[in-house]
Amino acid sequence: MRGAGWDGGDVEQRHECPRLRLLVLQLLIVVSVVSPFLIYGWFDGFGNNWLVRRPAVVDVDSLRMRGINLPEPTELAKQLLIRNSLPPRNVDLFPSLGDDRVIIVLYVHYRPSYLKLVVSALSAVHGINETLLIVSHDGFYEEMNAIVESIRFCHVKQIFAPWSPHLYTDEFPGASPGDCENKDDAEKLSCAGNPDQYGNHRSVRIVSLKHHWWWMMNTVWDGLAETKGFDGHMMFIEEDHYVLPNVYRNIQMLVLLKQVRCPYCIAVNAAPLDVKSRGEGFGKLVAEKPGNVGYTFNRTVWERIHLQAKPFCMFDDYNWDITMWSSVYPTFGDALYTLRGPRSSAVHFGECGLHAGYSKEHASECQDSPIDLSNGIENIDRVRNINPRWPLRKVRIKGYASGFRGWGGWGDMRDQHLCLCFSSMYAEPLDHN
Repeated sequence: MRGAGWDGGDVEQRHECPRLRLLVLQLLIVVSVVSPFLIYGWFDGFGNNWLVRRPAVVDVDSLRMRGINLPEPTELAKQLLIRNSLPPRNVDLFPSLGDDRVIIVLYVHYRPSYLKLVVSALSAVHGINETLLIVSHDGFYEEMNAIVESIRFCHVKQIFAPWSPHLYTDEFPGASPGDCENKDDAEKLSCAGNPDQYGNHRSVRIVSLKHHWWWMMNTVWDGLAETKGFDGHMMFIEEDHYVLPNVYRNIQMLVLLKQVRCPYCIAVNAAPLDVKSRGEGFGKLVAEKPGNVGYTFNRTVWERIHLQAKPFCMFDDYNWDITMWSSVYPTFGDALYTLRGPRSSAVHFGECGLHAGYSKEHASECQDSPIDLSNGIENIDRVRNINPRWPLRKVRIKGYASGFRGWGGWGDMRDQHLCLCFSSMYAEPLDHN
């Protein structure tokens, strides 16, 4: 027969066991809830995303100590600087990338209807799952972000220009209350800013084009952990470039052919220089002036471009491409051709760009698209259609006339300084020991 002491202990144990189980369960719940924060960081305010506990891609304070004075980031810009260090998505779906991968960089502003079409086209590209897609945004727009976050067909990494004029509502690099406008006389009105060579003061909407492109180039080549050691080629497209299913395989083939068939070519292209052309359709390779649709080059070319950072940043033209042709490419001598096939693998379809007065407020009005896909894509454009044995046709390059000074829009010393800061923000600090 059990004694009183035994009975009391048995009752106590029966009470303690549920408590112990409850405590263990609570600990498991706490660990499961807290561990994602410890591993990934805290809620970032952009939706269902978590910020990895990594340093920002750019340490503004450290750069300031070295004399590189970037504007003080806004709260949103600070979050974007950290967000730019997030690893690519979909790594779990595609554990490895192709050794011969050509990284694709998509440069976007705010045209969601265009971006949806481009993402749909990219999803059908043969080989897209073998590479990394980097999407560079000019600021942060939730609708654009959501479209990119829906991508499941490849590794995808988003980067956001933290010094986009669109993020600064009442200070540089946005528009400041005391800024001169149009053809204001700065001395008479005591307003801020330097006019361009034609007497026009800066337009935030216009200067953002060149700022974004130069920031993006410096970042994708020199600022990202995923690309710092990458010596291959990158292909650049924009949110109004519709790519055909064979674009990736064609670009890979052209990269292989470039050194053998066109040693004076610095790049390969997915489309002709004339954006309205779909190509000649003949059985020849073409060497011509690099175009803006699907231009593709490697780090060696980027380093040559970067050496001309000062001429690029000081040239009075708000167009990055005209600036390149007027101040950078002339330093390349004769080696500045691009190699392409006789049929376009990417098509420019946008008409509602910044040049046409596009703005976020009038986004719904930008639905025009000259590209006709009503009859579908031709079978020849679904597979690689470049024959490495084709002869080469070289088209003489016509540059801008000697003494061309640009179309203006880039005369403000603040824009020039910011551009130069972008050129230096990833430079390794000098070791004085």
